[in-house]
Amino acid sequence: MLLEAFVFATIFIGFFGVILKKNLIMKIISMDVMSTGVIAYYVLLAARTGFVTPIVTEANDVAYADPVPQAVILTAIVIGFSITALMLVSAMKLAKDNPTLETNVIEENNTP
Repeated sequence: MLLEAFVFATIFIGFFGVILKKNLIMKIISMDVMSTGVIAYYVLLAARTGFVTPIVTEANDVAYADPVPQAVILTAIVIGFSITALMLVSAMKLAKDNPTLETNVIEENNTP
């Protein structure tokens, strides 16, 4: 129960960071924190005790752990990493044209 509270706190901290921060780099970091919290929550839900790793053995009637959640989590980590890299590259390109990465200044400079 306490671990779930910490995971939800991580998600909410990231969410409020995306909403309240004005710097683009801080928004990207907040999105990464939120993504990490969601992945941690998924791992927390998928964790089970008493299951055996699905390796070929001679034991019968053994409760095997489902490998699908592990594959989904690995895919989510890779996709999250690539999206973060894409956002950072976009922020770098945006920084070439603007003196700052504050969202309100960028909106003022690019409003017709």
